[in-house]
Amino acid sequence: MNAPRRERRKADPALSDPERLYVITGELDGDGRASLDLVTMVVAQAEPTPTCQPEQAAILRICRAPLSVAEISAYLSLPFSVVTSLLTDLLATELIESRAPLVRATLPDRSLLEAVMHGLQKL
Repeated sequence: MNAPRRERRKADPALSDPERLYVITGELDGDGRASLDLVTMVVAQAEPTPTCQPEQAAILRICRAPLSVAEISAYLSLPFSVVTSLLTDLLATELIESRAPLVRATLPDRSLLEAVMHGLQKL
């Protein structure tokens, strides 16, 4: 008896269609785009409106909790440039809010920690 073969999922041809991606992004040039990078955090400020594009409505639904632009791009299976264009439109209409990711606090100087430890030991 032969084991069943696994078949690789085929990519949806509609997702990689350049014409579809152009229609989604419109005629926005590089100057009008918001300065977003892969780690910029995005959170929805409102529910999708009936006039939103389906991709924008999907962004608003998945961004109820903060997500990075890279995560949004991965969840929607859209290129980063397309996602930034969609996010720029949503930022302009104030349906989303973006911010730089929180940077982990830097560790205090080792000598300071040692001085505190020695001071506590002397007590």
